[in-house]
Amino acid sequence: MKRLVLGRPFRSDSLGHTLLSKRIALPVFASDPLSSVAYATQEILLILTLGGLAFIHLTPYVGAAVVVLLAVVVLSYRQVVRAYPSGGGSYEVVSKNLGPLAGLVVASALLVDYVMTVAVSVAAGVDNIISAFPGLNAYRVAINLGFVLVLTAMNLRGVRESGRTFAIPTYAFIAGVYLMVGLGLLRAVLGHPPVSESANYGIRAEQVGLTTVALILLVLRAFSSGCTALTGVEAISNGVPAFRKPKALNAARTMTAMGLLAITMFAGVTVLALVAKTRVVENTCDLIGFHGNCETEPQRTVIAQLAAAVFGNNSIMFFYIQAATALILVLAANTAYNGFPLLASILAQDRYLPRQLQNRGDRLAYSNGIVLLAVVAGGLIYAFDGSVTRLIQLYIMGVFTSFTLCQAGMVRYWNSELRHAITPADRRKIYSGRAVNAFGALLTGLVLVVVMITKFTHGAYLVVIAIPILCVLMQAIHHHYASVRNELRIAPDDEETLPSRVHAVVLVSGWNKATQRAVLYARATRPHTLTAVTVNINEADTRALHREWESLDIDVPLKVVESPYREITRPVLQYVKRARQGPRDVVCVYIPETVVGRWWENLLHNQSSLRLKARLLFEPDVMVTSVPYQLHTAAHRNHTGVEHGPGDVRSGVDRSVSYETTIN
Repeated sequence: MKRLVLGRPFRSDSLGHTLLSKRIALPVFASDPLSSVAYATQEILLILTLGGLAFIHLTPYVGAAVVVLLAVVVLSYRQVVRAYPSGGGSYEVVSKNLGPLAGLVVASALLVDYVMTVAVSVAAGVDNIISAFPGLNAYRVAINLGFVLVLTAMNLRGVRESGRTFAIPTYAFIAGVYLMVGLGLLRAVLGHPPVSESANYGIRAEQVGLTTVALILLVLRAFSSGCTALTGVEAISNGVPAFRKPKALNAARTMTAMGLLAITMFAGVTVLALVAKTRVVENTCDLIGFHGNCETEPQRTVIAQLAAAVFGNNSIMFFYIQAATALILVLAANTAYNGFPLLASILAQDRYLPRQLQNRGDRLAYSNGIVLLAVVAGGLIYAFDGSVTRLIQLYIMGVFTSFTLCQAGMVRYWNSELRHAITPADRRKIYSGRAVNAFGALLTGLVLVVVMITKFTHGAYLVVIAIPILCVLMQAIHHHYASVRNELRIAPDDEETLPSRVHAVVLVSGWNKATQRAVLYARATRPHTLTAVTVNINEADTRALHREWESLDIDVPLKVVESPYREITRPVLQYVKRARQGPRDVVCVYIPETVVGRWWENLLHNQSSLRLKARLLFEPDVMVTSVPYQLHTAAHRNHTGVEHGPGDVRSGVDRSVSYETTIN
């Protein structure tokens, strides 16, 4: 099943063949900001209509502010790509220029943002599917989780392969949006503008008679919702190592292409929505004149309404736009599936996250990070019922936290570079770069304040809580790794002292081939003392084992440990503690284990040995050695076809196997 889903594993030396060209890197790293075209305009309209139709005329100004901000952020991150091509992105910039703690804040914000990208993108994609097929609304959460599983499987197959798969839907969406916007605006110029299905509906305003302060807050809230168009912009700066050479140049060009596409598509959709008089509400019960069942029928998305107005309702192009939009929104999560594991691997290298996240899987993807992202995002989708409106409130806090700190870090970077500039041309380049990043830091900082104020009570407080918790958690992980490294470090004055004596203890439950092999191996290590130990749980079985032991004339003493409460672990621990006779003595416990070939057979064997090993590992000066004996099912599975029988225990020689006396 694993090979069927993931494919054959890649060799480590084939990593260079997985690098991305610009045309593949664009859908891999930029699908999130490109896909936000499908809901950024909708979120602006949704907030402005809270005050009624009178405030729709503010949409162009809010949209223009989002466009300016997007352009500034893209220009700023082009500087990051060129200055830090190693792939650390905002985390590396902030850590090196503003300190490790600020770097952890950015890393935490980005991790939260990537998780939210998956949840929001998939939920938005499912919204567009439901717009085309309203009967699927009852299965919203299940469809969301199904898409998360598919995305996870595709990304586990590797970055390049998933990029090729996702390239066609991304470019199909871009072409569809440009065609829809171009045709719609052409019709408007010719005097026959498209009209949305919601154009003739009135809106029941939730906030009536707004004061000046309330109006400002409403506009700022609409602006902060529209800023979802900026999510994922930083992903390219994190993924520079995945590009073909010259990496930094290709990444910068890809970011420029992404910025131009995102700006023109967002502006086009916003203008077309105003031309078509599109109305958006959270609940269709707020639409005056709506004749359907507002309790069960959700309103179509802005993209769906525009496609129906331009191409005709239920036309081929309508379903094309809906299919392309749904796919790009779902695949927008792919930006996070590439950014999250890369950032997690860098944090793991710096010992801020578990080291397992640093490892690549069979297909040279960071598999553990991919699976972790899928689990957390799936949990959020389930907790929030797959609602885009509820999830999006948690979305952009992390984005603008990382934007602001990253641009501030780049200002510090340019200041340090200025001290080493020699020629006037170098100084002019540094001055211009610093100006761009300083303006970006100021602008994104203001937006961060706006987002925090306008969205705090709508769910953003959860992100405000999550980021410090993640920072504390990563600091605790880093402290643990540092303390372990210090404790394991060998100091110059440390003495290399051998144990004075080694006391070997072989645990015995019955006399069989597995026990015999363990006794032989223990003898081959030549310990100072060797004792076989059995726990008396059943009196009859213990007496039978004792008689068999004596009848075979085994020259290893058998010690019976009493267990009045029928326990195994505690009596063995007590015996092992008493086995040491001096401060430099070591006790080595040998545990016979049967190795089976079928997964379900493991449930029937070795459970006591697992519990024993788990407890013995915490005992000082106690070594634990497992002595495996492969049953015929295990031998057949490994295609050896050979079963080695043990030798004669009474002679102390194993005639079938020569053991190497090495204890790990």
